[in-house]
Amino acid sequence: MENVLGKARLRFNVEVLLVLLIVMMGGGVLGLFVVENNSILVISPDSLKGKKDGAIGNFGVPKYGGSMIGNVIYPEKGASACTSFEELGVSFNQYKSSPTPLILLVNRGECYFAKKAWNAQNGGAAAVLVADDREEPLNSMDSPEDGKGSDEYLDKISIPSVLIEKSFGDDLKNTLGKGEKVIVKLDWTEPMPHPDKRLEYEFWTNSNDECGTKCDDQIDFVRNFKGHAQILEKSGFTQFNPHYITWYCPKAYILSKECVSQCINHGRYCAPDPEKNFTEGYDGKDVVIENLRQLCVFRVANESNKPWVWWDYVIDFHTRCPMKDKKYNKDCAESIIKSLGLFTDKVQECMGDPQADAENPVLKSEQDMQNGHGPHAGVTSLPTLLINNVQYRGKLERTAVLKAICALFKESTEPPICLSGDIETNECLTNNGGCWQNTEASITACKDTFRGRICECPLVSGVQFQGDGYSHCEAIGVGRCRIENGGCWSETKNDETFSACSESQFSGCHCPTGFHGDGHKCEDIDECKEGAACQCSDCTCKNKWGGFDCKCKGDLLYLAEQDTCIVKNASRFDWFLTLIALAGLVGIVGAGYVFYKYRLRSYVDTEVKAVMSQYMTVDNQTEDQQPLQQNSV
Repeated sequence: MENVLGKARLRFNVEVLLVLLIVMMGGGVLGLFVVENNSILVISPDSLKGKKDGAIGNFGVPKYGGSMIGNVIYPEKGASACTSFEELGVSFNQYKSSPTPLILLVNRGECYFAKKAWNAQNGGAAAVLVADDREEPLNSMDSPEDGKGSDEYLDKISIPSVLIEKSFGDDLKNTLGKGEKVIVKLDWTEPMPHPDKRLEYEFWTNSNDECGTKCDDQIDFVRNFKGHAQILEKSGFTQFNPHYITWYCPKAYILSKECVSQCINHGRYCAPDPEKNFTEGYDGKDVVIENLRQLCVFRVANESNKPWVWWDYVIDFHTRCPMKDKKYNKDCAESIIKSLGLFTDKVQECMGDPQADAENPVLKSEQDMQNGHGPHAGVTSLPTLLINNVQYRGKLERTAVLKAICALFKESTEPPICLSGDIETNECLTNNGGCWQNTEASITACKDTFRGRICECPLVSGVQFQGDGYSHCEAIGVGRCRIENGGCWSETKNDETFSACSESQFSGCHCPTGFHGDGHKCEDIDECKEGAACQCSDCTCKNKWGGFDCKCKGDLLYLAEQDTCIVKNASRFDWFLTLIALAGLVGIVGAGYVFYKYRLRSYVDTEVKAVMSQYMTVDNQTEDQQPLQQNSV
């Protein structure tokens, strides 16, 4: 009897799990993403020229923001790439010396997509094109599930892989079979939309730390990417949001032991059992509650203008509160929340009551988004990274993800962290990138960017340079003469400095007075030789750097304004005559003043009184006389 009941119980558990799986699939958790296509441009031969689409593989390292031009090769042996080319005795060494990378075309089928990419990479391929074996819409190539024997190579794949349509694959094979050379360009510059000034990305994750390789990959990524994420967020370059997947229990099984142990809020939000054993360890509902807590930690931190604290909490919780140590609980979590300066009561208020027979607003919002009720398609698996509402394809690894994020910023606007040595190559270090430079002042027009370099005249110490950036840059505006004298001529001789740069002129170089030239080279003018100075008959001219000196013969004194010579030492009689002349001049001026003060002023006063008498009574008239005059009128 017990054996029969045990079998019935086991059958019931299996049925419940199958139903949960069906619900999970129907709810969108295992639905398909919209495929992010990258452009494949066939450069040659002419018969195939044009653009084709390809679906980026969900493993390896897509070259976001870049492109690759290469020769397409279809192996005569091992076309499925499911066996090592070395084992098959196939070598691509003849292509390794070519400056054009090798792009290997392989067939779909017989083994995992990732296995094909791994064998192609070991064979020397720079990228892989997988030709579909059926006519169907393109779908992303996913990585193998845990326990499928891929652990030894999956994280080592560093080349990009692209799935192409069967018809395009057939065309390539036929063309290559005729001995024609096929060159294609793989372009990853536009697989994700560009932002305006800030990039938005989401990470769908889980607080479960006992789910094998997937859980390890998630926490390793969070730990390694935390520093980058916090720098980007604090500088305003990105906006990050974490998300967590749950599913709901069928109504018919809400009261079952399985749903009760895996779900909260009466079967509305569920998660798998961490150990896949309903009788030991932690339950799925414990995972759901911690997922909810981590969401609320983010919300409370975001309200405090510190959203980046989420990264600290997740790492600390994983380190201090692991399931294996039986610390995966509320008390351990709240001790971390307090240590990060957040309020536990606000987090608890956000979480609500997990026992309530009602929807939880936070988790309801998460379920809506994972089912595709939002700007992006439904989420299929954990972990999943969305950048600008488009799924990131490739290895979930610090450098690879940072490259994908950096590729979405417009050239020369990317965060400084995108220009670090392990992310990109600084092309300005080689021949200054072919841009203009002033080696003496250490000024260059070469500006390193994530995608390469641009030649752009710089802004130095508040002074703007203008030009084409390649062969010419010139300082303009106020303060330009402070920097290498504005690029103009300048020279010092005999403690005198002359410059062709003038602060009163915002651009250009002009030789100063006493020099001639184009402003970049100035030479002294010999005014004496040219007859432009010292024209008086008693003068002698002597040229000097930047000017000239005039001298008079004998004891004469030179007056530069009049270009004339005058007597320098006069006799006593000359001085007497000079004094008489000065006295006469003073007398004339004094007489003029007296004439004005008395004679001329008296005349003006008389005229003014005569005019005023016509319009008003005169001062010497009596009050008795005024009425008589008025009556007589």
